[in-house]
Amino acid sequence: GPQPSISNSEGDLLFLLDSSGSVSYYEFSRVKEFMWDLLQAFTFGPKDVQTSIIHISTTPTMEFPFDRYLSGGTLRQAIRDTQQLMGDTNTGKALSYAKEKFFSDEAGARPDVPKVLVWVTDGFSTDDISEPMQLLKDMGVTVFIVSTGRGNYLELSAAASQPPEKHLHFVDVDDLTIITKELRDAIVDVIQANRLHAVDITSSSFRLVWPELLSQETGYYTLEYAPTDDIARKRTQQVSGAYTSLMLSNLAPETTYDVALIPESNVHYFPPQTTRVTTLAEEITPAQVLISESGPHSFHVSWAPTLDSVISYQILYGPLPGNSVKLLEVDGKHNSTVVENLAPNTTYLVTVTAIYKSGKEKSLSAKACTQEEGSKVRHLRFEDMGPNTLKASWDAADGKVLGYRVRCRRQTGPSSVISVSPQIHSVLLTDLASGTTNKVCVKPMYKNHSGKGLCRMVRMQPGEPGCKAESWG
Repeated sequence: GPQPSISNSEGDLLFLLDSSGSVSYYEFSRVKEFMWDLLQAFTFGPKDVQTSIIHISTTPTMEFPFDRYLSGGTLRQAIRDTQQLMGDTNTGKALSYAKEKFFSDEAGARPDVPKVLVWVTDGFSTDDISEPMQLLKDMGVTVFIVSTGRGNYLELSAAASQPPEKHLHFVDVDDLTIITKELRDAIVDVIQANRLHAVDITSSSFRLVWPELLSQETGYYTLEYAPTDDIARKRTQQVSGAYTSLMLSNLAPETTYDVALIPESNVHYFPPQTTRVTTLAEEITPAQVLISESGPHSFHVSWAPTLDSVISYQILYGPLPGNSVKLLEVDGKHNSTVVENLAPNTTYLVTVTAIYKSGKEKSLSAKACTQEEGSKVRHLRFEDMGPNTLKASWDAADGKVLGYRVRCRRQTGPSSVISVSPQIHSVLLTDLASGTTNKVCVKPMYKNHSGKGLCRMVRMQPGEPGCKAESWG
Protein backbone atom coordinates (compact mmCIF):
# COMPACT_ATOMS: atom_id res chain seq x y z
CA GLY A 1 0.00 0.00 0.00
CA PRO A 2 0.95 3.70 -0.10
CA GLN A 3 3.81 4.65 2.18
CA PRO A 4 4.10 7.90 4.18
CA SER A 5 6.32 10.28 2.26
CA ILE A 6 9.94 10.61 3.41
CA SER A 7 11.27 14.14 3.02
CA ASN A 8 14.50 15.86 4.00
CA SER A 9 16.54 13.06 2.42
CA GLU A 10 19.27 13.62 -0.15
CA GLY A 11 21.41 10.89 -1.67
CA ASP A 12 22.35 8.81 -4.70
CA LEU A 13 20.89 5.31 -4.32
CA LEU A 14 22.24 2.61 -6.67
CA PHE A 15 20.75 -0.87 -7.05
CA LEU A 16 23.11 -3.65 -8.13
CA LEU A 17 20.67 -6.06 -9.78
CA ASP A 18 21.60 -9.69 -10.52
CA SER A 19 20.47 -9.97 -14.15
CA SER A 20 22.47 -13.12 -14.97
CA GLY A 21 21.28 -16.51 -16.13
CA SER A 22 21.52 -17.93 -12.60
CA VAL A 23 18.35 -15.99 -11.66
CA SER A 24 14.92 -17.23 -12.78
CA TYR A 25 12.41 -14.92 -14.44
CA TYR A 26 10.16 -15.26 -11.39
CA GLU A 27 12.93 -14.23 -8.97
CA PHE A 28 13.90 -11.28 -11.19
CA SER A 29 10.28 -10.05 -11.18
CA ARG A 30 9.99 -10.32 -7.39
CA VAL A 31 13.22 -8.34 -6.91
CA LYS A 32 11.89 -5.55 -9.16
CA GLU A 33 8.74 -5.37 -7.02
CA PHE A 34 10.91 -5.19 -3.90
CA MET A 35 12.97 -2.32 -5.37
CA TRP A 36 9.88 -0.22 -5.98
CA ASP A 37 8.42 -1.04 -2.53
CA LEU A 38 11.68 0.21 -1.04
CA LEU A 39 11.70 3.43 -3.09
CA GLN A 40 8.08 4.55 -3.30
CA ALA A 41 8.12 6.51 -0.02
CA PHE A 42 10.98 8.81 -1.12
CA THR A 43 10.78 12.16 -2.87
CA PHE A 44 12.86 12.30 -6.06
CA GLY A 45 14.73 15.23 -7.56
CA PRO A 46 18.06 17.05 -7.78
CA LYS A 47 17.73 18.13 -4.12
CA ASP A 48 16.21 14.85 -2.92
CA VAL A 49 16.82 11.19 -3.75
CA GLN A 50 18.14 10.03 -7.12
CA THR A 51 18.38 6.37 -8.09
CA SER A 52 19.94 4.17 -10.75
CA ILE A 53 20.21 0.45 -11.63
CA ILE A 54 23.29 -1.48 -12.78
CA HIS A 55 22.83 -5.01 -14.13
CA ILE A 56 25.16 -7.83 -13.06
CA SER A 57 25.77 -9.88 -16.20
CA THR A 58 28.70 -10.86 -18.43
CA THR A 59 29.25 -7.12 -19.00
CA PRO A 60 27.84 -4.61 -16.47
CA THR A 61 25.15 -2.32 -17.90
CA MET A 62 23.47 0.78 -16.50
CA GLU A 63 19.68 0.64 -16.95
CA PHE A 64 19.28 4.41 -16.50
CA PRO A 65 21.37 7.25 -14.98
CA PHE A 66 20.63 8.82 -11.61
CA ASP A 67 19.07 12.01 -12.95
CA ARG A 68 16.71 10.56 -15.59
CA TYR A 69 13.58 9.73 -13.55
CA LEU A 70 12.75 12.40 -10.99
CA SER A 71 9.14 11.49 -10.21
CA GLY A 72 7.64 8.42 -8.57
CA GLY A 73 5.43 7.59 -11.56
CA THR A 74 8.15 7.63 -14.19
CA LEU A 75 10.58 5.74 -11.94
CA ARG A 76 8.05 3.01 -11.18
CA GLN A 77 7.41 2.45 -14.89
CA ALA A 78 11.15 2.39 -15.62
CA ILE A 79 11.65 -0.36 -13.02
CA ARG A 80 8.72 -2.34 -14.46
CA ASP A 81 10.24 -2.04 -17.95
CA THR A 82 13.68 -3.30 -16.80
CA GLN A 83 14.51 -6.53 -18.65
CA GLN A 84 16.80 -9.36 -17.55
CA LEU A 85 20.03 -9.56 -19.57
CA MET A 86 21.10 -13.17 -18.72
CA GLY A 87 24.83 -14.00 -19.10
CA ASP A 88 27.45 -14.67 -16.40
CA THR A 89 27.36 -13.43 -12.77
CA ASN A 90 30.37 -11.08 -12.96
CA THR A 91 29.64 -9.14 -9.77
CA GLY A 92 33.22 -7.88 -9.34
CA LYS A 93 33.09 -6.22 -12.77
CA ALA A 94 29.72 -4.67 -11.91
CA LEU A 95 31.11 -3.26 -8.64
CA SER A 96 34.06 -1.65 -10.45
CA TYR A 97 31.60 -0.19 -12.98
CA ALA A 98 29.40 1.05 -10.11
CA LYS A 99 32.37 2.88 -8.58
CA GLU A 100 32.87 4.79 -11.85
CA LYS A 101 29.19 5.72 -12.17
CA PHE A 102 28.68 6.66 -8.50
CA PHE A 103 31.03 9.59 -8.98
CA SER A 104 30.33 10.43 -12.63
CA ASP A 105 28.65 13.61 -13.85
CA GLU A 106 27.75 11.72 -17.02
CA ALA A 107 25.73 9.24 -14.93
CA GLY A 108 23.95 12.08 -13.13
CA ALA A 109 25.68 11.47 -9.79
CA ARG A 110 26.13 14.40 -7.43
CA PRO A 111 29.51 15.12 -5.79
CA ASP A 112 28.46 16.07 -2.26
CA VAL A 113 25.59 13.75 -1.31
CA PRO A 114 25.65 10.39 0.53
CA LYS A 115 26.10 7.31 -1.66
CA VAL A 116 24.17 4.09 -0.96
CA LEU A 117 24.58 0.74 -2.77
CA VAL A 118 21.87 -1.93 -2.44
CA TRP A 119 23.08 -5.27 -3.84
CA VAL A 120 20.40 -7.95 -4.26
CA THR A 121 22.06 -11.32 -4.87
CA ASP A 122 21.37 -15.05 -4.92
CA GLY A 123 24.75 -15.42 -3.18
CA PHE A 124 26.85 -16.40 -6.20
CA SER A 125 29.55 -14.59 -8.18
CA THR A 126 31.98 -15.88 -10.80
CA ASP A 127 34.65 -13.27 -9.98
CA ASP A 128 36.20 -11.66 -6.92
CA ILE A 129 34.14 -9.00 -5.12
CA SER A 130 36.33 -8.18 -2.10
CA GLU A 131 38.69 -5.61 -3.68
CA PRO A 132 36.16 -3.54 -5.69
CA MET A 133 33.71 -3.60 -2.76
CA GLN A 134 36.39 -2.33 -0.36
CA LEU A 135 37.25 0.49 -2.79
CA LEU A 136 33.60 1.56 -2.82
CA LYS A 137 33.42 1.60 0.98
CA ASP A 138 36.74 3.46 1.18
CA MET A 139 35.20 6.17 -1.01
CA GLY A 140 32.33 6.60 1.46
CA VAL A 141 29.66 4.37 -0.08
CA THR A 142 27.34 2.63 2.41
CA VAL A 143 26.72 -0.96 1.24
CA PHE A 144 23.52 -2.91 1.99
CA ILE A 145 23.31 -6.55 0.83
CA VAL A 146 20.13 -8.62 0.44
CA SER A 147 20.87 -12.31 -0.18
CA THR A 148 17.98 -14.39 -1.52
CA GLY A 149 20.12 -17.54 -1.78
CA ARG A 150 22.49 -19.48 0.45
CA GLY A 151 25.36 -17.02 0.15
CA ASN A 152 28.55 -17.36 2.17
CA TYR A 153 27.89 -15.50 5.43
CA LEU A 154 31.53 -14.63 6.05
CA GLU A 155 32.08 -13.28 2.54
CA LEU A 156 28.86 -11.24 2.48
CA SER A 157 29.25 -9.88 6.02
CA ALA A 158 32.76 -8.69 5.08
CA ALA A 159 31.38 -7.07 1.91
CA ALA A 160 28.54 -5.20 3.62
CA SER A 161 29.05 -2.04 5.65
CA GLN A 162 29.41 -2.57 9.38
CA PRO A 163 27.72 -3.77 11.45
CA PRO A 164 26.38 -6.66 9.29
CA GLU A 165 23.28 -6.95 11.51
CA LYS A 166 22.11 -3.64 10.04
CA HIS A 167 23.47 -3.92 6.50
CA LEU A 168 23.12 -7.63 5.58
CA HIS A 169 19.82 -9.50 5.17
CA PHE A 170 19.21 -13.17 4.30
CA VAL A 171 15.65 -13.69 3.10
CA ASP A 172 13.75 -15.91 0.68
CA VAL A 173 12.73 -14.14 -2.53
CA ASP A 174 9.05 -14.62 -1.59
CA ASP A 175 9.57 -12.93 1.79
CA LEU A 176 11.35 -9.73 0.71
CA THR A 177 8.48 -7.61 2.05
CA ILE A 178 9.48 -8.69 5.58
CA ILE A 179 12.66 -6.60 5.45
CA THR A 180 11.43 -3.64 3.36
CA LYS A 181 10.71 -1.23 6.22
CA GLU A 182 13.83 -2.14 8.20
CA LEU A 183 16.06 -1.67 5.15
CA ARG A 184 14.34 1.59 4.15
CA ASP A 185 14.80 2.99 7.67
CA ALA A 186 18.50 2.07 7.58
CA ILE A 187 18.90 3.84 4.22
CA VAL A 188 17.14 6.92 5.61
CA ASP A 189 19.67 7.00 8.46
CA VAL A 190 22.41 7.38 5.85
CA ILE A 191 20.80 9.93 3.52
CA GLN A 192 18.84 12.09 5.95
CA ALA A 193 19.96 15.55 4.91
CA ASN A 194 21.20 18.54 6.87
CA ARG A 195 21.72 17.00 10.27
CA LEU A 196 24.38 15.35 12.39
CA HIS A 197 23.87 11.58 12.56
CA ALA A 198 25.79 8.36 13.23
CA VAL A 199 26.47 5.42 10.92
CA ASP A 200 28.58 2.22 11.18
CA ILE A 201 27.66 1.79 14.87
CA THR A 202 29.48 -1.03 16.72
CA SER A 203 29.94 -1.95 20.38
CA SER A 204 32.96 0.35 20.68
CA SER A 205 32.70 2.93 17.88
CA PHE A 206 30.53 4.88 15.47
CA ARG A 207 31.09 7.29 12.60
CA LEU A 208 29.58 10.78 12.78
CA VAL A 209 28.41 12.35 9.52
CA TRP A 210 27.25 15.94 9.03
CA PRO A 211 26.51 18.31 6.11
CA GLU A 212 29.24 20.47 4.65
CA LEU A 213 29.01 23.76 6.55
CA LEU A 214 32.57 25.08 6.61
CA SER A 215 35.75 24.79 4.58
CA GLN A 216 39.37 24.56 5.64
CA GLU A 217 39.65 28.31 5.12
CA THR A 218 36.48 29.40 6.95
CA GLY A 219 36.75 27.64 10.29
CA TYR A 220 36.86 24.38 12.26
CA TYR A 221 34.53 22.07 14.18
CA THR A 222 34.53 21.37 17.92
CA LEU A 223 33.09 17.99 18.77
CA GLU A 224 31.92 17.12 22.28
CA TYR A 225 30.62 13.73 23.38
CA ALA A 226 29.93 12.01 26.69
CA PRO A 227 27.82 9.17 28.12
CA THR A 228 24.33 10.51 28.81
CA ASP A 229 24.45 9.36 32.45
CA ASP A 230 28.04 10.53 33.10
CA ILE A 231 28.62 14.02 31.68
CA ALA A 232 31.85 14.28 33.70
CA ARG A 233 33.46 11.91 31.19
CA LYS A 234 32.97 14.40 28.36
CA ARG A 235 35.63 14.38 25.66
CA THR A 236 36.38 17.23 23.25
CA GLN A 237 37.97 17.06 19.80
CA GLN A 238 38.67 19.66 17.11
CA VAL A 239 38.80 18.93 13.38
CA SER A 240 39.35 21.00 10.26
CA GLY A 241 36.44 22.71 8.53
CA ALA A 242 37.08 20.43 5.54
CA TYR A 243 35.75 17.41 7.51
CA THR A 244 32.21 16.09 7.10
CA SER A 245 32.66 12.87 9.09
CA LEU A 246 34.68 11.50 12.00
CA MET A 247 35.08 8.05 13.55
CA LEU A 248 34.81 7.90 17.36
CA SER A 249 36.37 4.79 18.92
CA ASN A 250 37.28 3.27 22.31
CA LEU A 251 33.68 3.70 23.47
CA ALA A 252 31.82 1.63 26.06
CA PRO A 253 29.38 -1.04 24.82
CA GLU A 254 25.62 -0.63 25.33
CA THR A 255 26.10 3.02 26.28
CA THR A 256 24.13 6.07 25.09
CA TYR A 257 26.25 9.08 24.14
CA ASP A 258 25.17 12.70 23.73
CA VAL A 259 27.10 14.31 20.89
CA ALA A 260 27.37 18.01 19.97
CA LEU A 261 28.96 19.40 16.81
CA ILE A 262 29.85 23.11 17.12
CA PRO A 263 30.87 24.85 13.86
CA GLU A 264 33.41 27.60 14.67
CA SER A 265 33.31 30.03 11.73
CA ASN A 266 34.90 33.43 11.15
CA VAL A 267 32.35 34.18 8.39
CA HIS A 268 28.86 32.99 9.53
CA TYR A 269 27.18 31.78 12.68
CA PHE A 270 26.05 28.16 12.58
CA PRO A 271 24.03 26.74 15.47
CA PRO A 272 25.40 23.61 17.18
CA GLN A 273 24.01 20.27 16.00
CA THR A 274 23.30 17.45 18.44
CA THR A 275 22.46 13.78 18.29
CA ARG A 276 22.18 10.83 20.66
CA VAL A 277 23.82 7.49 19.76
CA THR A 278 23.70 4.15 21.59
CA THR A 279 26.54 1.68 21.03
CA LEU A 280 25.73 -1.98 20.44
CA ALA A 281 26.11 -4.77 22.97
CA GLU A 282 29.61 -6.21 23.17
CA GLU A 283 30.14 -8.81 20.48
CA ILE A 284 30.99 -12.35 21.35
CA THR A 285 32.75 -14.86 19.18
CA PRO A 286 32.24 -17.34 17.80
CA ALA A 287 28.61 -16.52 17.10
CA GLN A 288 28.58 -18.79 14.05
CA VAL A 289 30.68 -21.80 13.03
CA LEU A 290 30.53 -22.92 9.39
CA ILE A 291 31.82 -26.16 7.83
CA SER A 292 32.62 -26.11 4.11
CA GLU A 293 34.78 -27.70 1.40
CA SER A 294 34.36 -31.15 2.92
CA GLY A 295 36.45 -33.91 1.34
CA PRO A 296 37.26 -37.52 2.27
CA HIS A 297 40.18 -36.50 4.53
CA SER A 298 39.61 -32.81 5.38
CA PHE A 299 37.14 -29.98 5.81
CA HIS A 300 37.31 -26.21 6.21
CA VAL A 301 36.17 -24.59 9.48
CA SER A 302 35.35 -20.87 9.65
CA TRP A 303 33.76 -18.68 12.30
CA ALA A 304 32.54 -15.12 12.84
CA PRO A 305 32.94 -12.47 13.98
CA THR A 306 36.67 -11.78 14.46
CA LEU A 307 37.33 -9.38 17.32
CA ASP A 308 40.40 -7.45 18.42
CA SER A 309 39.81 -8.66 21.98
CA VAL A 310 40.55 -12.30 21.02
CA ILE A 311 44.19 -13.43 21.13
CA SER A 312 43.71 -16.98 19.79
CA TYR A 313 41.25 -19.71 18.88
CA GLN A 314 41.38 -23.38 19.87
CA ILE A 315 39.77 -25.94 17.57
CA LEU A 316 38.97 -29.30 19.19
CA TYR A 317 37.76 -32.09 16.90
CA GLY A 318 37.09 -35.79 17.20
CA PRO A 319 34.94 -38.54 15.59
CA LEU A 320 31.41 -39.33 16.79
CA PRO A 321 30.91 -41.53 18.68
CA GLY A 322 34.28 -41.58 20.46
CA ASN A 323 36.43 -39.96 23.10
CA SER A 324 39.58 -39.15 21.12
CA VAL A 325 40.04 -35.46 20.33
CA LYS A 326 42.77 -33.39 18.71
CA LEU A 327 43.62 -29.72 19.11
CA LEU A 328 44.51 -26.97 16.63
CA GLU A 329 45.54 -23.44 17.68
CA VAL A 330 44.85 -20.46 15.40
CA ASP A 331 45.97 -16.85 15.78
CA GLY A 332 43.22 -14.43 16.86
CA LYS A 333 43.53 -12.43 13.63
CA HIS A 334 42.35 -15.43 11.56
CA ASN A 335 38.81 -16.73 11.21
CA SER A 336 39.28 -20.08 9.51
CA THR A 337 41.46 -23.17 9.29
CA VAL A 338 41.61 -26.52 7.49
CA VAL A 339 41.31 -29.72 9.53
CA GLU A 340 43.23 -32.52 7.81
CA ASN A 341 44.23 -36.21 8.11
CA LEU A 342 40.65 -37.31 8.79
CA ALA A 343 38.88 -40.61 8.13
CA PRO A 344 36.50 -40.71 5.15
CA ASN A 345 32.71 -41.02 5.59
CA THR A 346 32.94 -40.03 9.28
CA THR A 347 31.01 -37.56 11.45
CA TYR A 348 33.15 -35.23 13.60
CA LEU A 349 32.28 -32.87 16.43
CA VAL A 350 34.16 -29.57 16.03
CA THR A 351 34.37 -27.04 18.88
CA VAL A 352 35.80 -23.55 18.33
CA THR A 353 36.86 -21.72 21.49
CA ALA A 354 37.82 -18.02 21.55
CA ILE A 355 40.49 -17.09 24.12
CA TYR A 356 40.06 -13.41 25.06
CA LYS A 357 42.82 -11.08 26.26
CA SER A 358 40.91 -10.83 29.53
CA GLY A 359 41.25 -14.59 30.00
CA LYS A 360 37.59 -15.45 29.44
CA GLU A 361 36.59 -18.09 26.91
CA LYS A 362 33.61 -18.63 24.61
CA SER A 363 32.91 -21.87 22.71
CA LEU A 364 30.58 -23.04 19.95
CA SER A 365 30.32 -26.50 18.38
CA ALA A 366 29.22 -27.89 15.03
CA LYS A 367 29.08 -31.28 13.37
CA ALA A 368 31.06 -32.00 10.23
CA CYS A 369 30.97 -35.01 7.90
CA THR A 370 33.82 -36.13 5.68
CA GLN A 371 32.90 -37.51 2.28
CA GLU A 372 33.51 -40.96 0.90
CA GLU A 373 36.48 -41.42 -1.36
CA GLY A 374 35.71 -39.99 -4.78
CA SER A 375 32.18 -38.97 -3.70
CA LYS A 376 31.44 -36.66 -6.60
CA VAL A 377 29.52 -36.73 -9.85
CA ARG A 378 31.60 -36.58 -13.02
CA HIS A 379 30.96 -35.80 -16.70
CA LEU A 380 27.43 -34.38 -16.68
CA ARG A 381 26.24 -34.25 -20.28
CA PHE A 382 23.02 -33.61 -22.22
CA GLU A 383 21.26 -35.12 -25.22
CA ASP A 384 18.40 -33.59 -27.20
CA MET A 385 15.30 -35.81 -26.99
CA GLY A 386 12.88 -33.62 -28.93
CA PRO A 387 11.13 -30.26 -28.40
CA ASN A 388 11.58 -28.92 -24.86
CA THR A 389 13.10 -32.20 -23.59
CA LEU A 390 16.65 -33.19 -22.68
CA LYS A 391 18.28 -36.30 -21.34
CA ALA A 392 20.84 -35.60 -18.59
CA SER A 393 23.45 -38.33 -18.04
CA TRP A 394 26.41 -38.65 -15.69
CA ASP A 395 29.11 -41.08 -14.60
CA ALA A 396 28.65 -42.85 -11.27
CA ALA A 397 30.18 -41.47 -8.09
CA ASP A 398 32.39 -43.69 -5.94
CA GLY A 399 31.47 -45.27 -2.62
CA LYS A 400 28.16 -46.51 -1.24
CA VAL A 401 25.81 -44.17 -3.09
CA LEU A 402 22.20 -44.37 -1.83
CA GLY A 403 20.87 -42.43 -4.81
CA TYR A 404 21.21 -39.26 -6.87
CA ARG A 405 19.33 -35.99 -6.61
CA VAL A 406 18.81 -34.04 -9.85
CA ARG A 407 17.68 -30.41 -9.56
CA CYS A 408 16.53 -28.45 -12.62
CA ARG A 409 16.20 -24.70 -12.06
CA ARG A 410 14.22 -23.40 -15.02
CA GLN A 411 14.50 -19.82 -16.23
CA THR A 412 10.74 -19.93 -16.76
CA GLY A 413 8.46 -22.29 -14.94
CA PRO A 414 8.88 -24.13 -11.63
CA SER A 415 12.10 -25.74 -10.45
CA SER A 416 12.02 -29.52 -10.07
CA VAL A 417 13.92 -32.11 -8.01
CA ILE A 418 14.16 -35.74 -9.12
CA SER A 419 15.54 -38.50 -6.87
CA VAL A 420 16.73 -41.71 -8.55
CA SER A 421 18.20 -44.99 -7.32
CA PRO A 422 22.00 -45.54 -7.32
CA GLN A 423 21.81 -47.79 -10.41
CA ILE A 424 20.28 -45.03 -12.57
CA HIS A 425 22.62 -42.45 -14.12
CA SER A 426 20.27 -40.48 -16.37
CA VAL A 427 16.92 -38.63 -16.26
CA LEU A 428 14.63 -36.89 -18.73
CA LEU A 429 14.10 -33.14 -18.22
CA THR A 430 10.89 -31.82 -19.76
CA ASP A 431 9.12 -28.49 -20.19
CA LEU A 432 12.33 -26.58 -20.96
CA ALA A 433 11.12 -23.51 -22.82
CA SER A 434 12.73 -22.56 -26.13
CA GLY A 435 15.31 -19.79 -25.83
CA THR A 436 15.79 -20.19 -22.06
CA THR A 437 18.88 -20.92 -19.98
CA ASN A 438 18.36 -23.55 -17.28
CA LYS A 439 20.60 -24.76 -14.46
CA VAL A 440 20.92 -28.52 -13.87
CA CYS A 441 22.73 -29.98 -10.83
CA VAL A 442 23.33 -33.66 -9.99
CA LYS A 443 24.46 -34.67 -6.48
CA PRO A 444 25.19 -38.15 -5.03
CA MET A 445 23.54 -38.98 -1.69
CA TYR A 446 25.29 -40.99 1.03
CA LYS A 447 24.19 -42.23 4.45
CA ASN A 448 25.61 -39.30 6.45
CA HIS A 449 25.95 -36.57 3.86
CA SER A 450 25.54 -35.52 0.26
CA GLY A 451 28.54 -35.76 -2.08
CA LYS A 452 29.94 -33.05 -4.28
CA GLY A 453 27.47 -32.11 -7.00
CA LEU A 454 28.11 -31.01 -10.56
CA CYS A 455 26.14 -28.15 -12.14
CA ARG A 456 25.90 -26.99 -15.73
CA MET A 457 23.93 -24.32 -17.53
CA VAL A 458 21.88 -25.53 -20.51
CA ARG A 459 20.78 -23.12 -23.21
CA MET A 460 17.74 -24.19 -25.28
CA GLN A 461 18.14 -22.75 -28.74
CA PRO A 462 15.14 -20.64 -29.78
CA GLY A 463 12.88 -21.85 -32.56
CA GLU A 464 14.51 -25.22 -33.15
CA PRO A 465 15.30 -28.43 -31.28
CA GLY A 466 18.74 -28.77 -29.72
CA CYS A 467 20.75 -27.29 -26.94
CA LYS A 468 24.16 -26.06 -26.00
CA ALA A 469 25.57 -26.99 -22.59
CA GLU A 470 28.13 -24.74 -20.91
CA SER A 471 30.07 -25.65 -17.78
CA TRP A 472 29.23 -23.63 -14.68
CA GLY A 473 31.42 -23.46 -11.60
